[in-house]
Amino acid sequence: MIKRKVLIIGMVLAVCACIGIFFALHLRGARDAGQSKNDEGAPGVYTDQEIEEAKQIVRDEFAEVFTGCTLTDLWYDEEASQKHANEWAEQYEAKEALVLLSNFDVDASGGDGSLNPNSTYTDWNWILVRNSNNEAWTLKTWGY
Repeated sequence: MIKRKVLIIGMVLAVCACIGIFFALHLRGARDAGQSKNDEGAPGVYTDQEIEEAKQIVRDEFAEVFTGCTLTDLWYDEEASQKHANEWAEQYEAKEALVLLSNFDVDASGGDGSLNPNSTYTDWNWILVRNSNNEAWTLKTWGY
């Protein structure tokens, strides 16, 4: 009888662990470097195309400047972006600002020497601005 209870408890825990792993992987996948984390169907401040254009600018800059680093995630979080958008726009004398977030790994070289070797940086900010919807985004700064 006791063995049966232990077996049942073990199976319940295994099922819970599987469900937890599934959700953890699913949520991480939503922040894939090629996707934007933007609620589907919800009216947003920016279109998927506008966000993708901004993300491409970041990818290009990352590839050029962050030698020895691997961009693992790049996403747009509307709430996080809008939280300080007005301040960023004002600082760079622009009408609009967009904040992208990223995660990246640093190899043993430490990138250009300013990053910690063999480390992972999470929720790294990329600040882009523009003055109109017809204007391309300009990457102004990045960091925490």
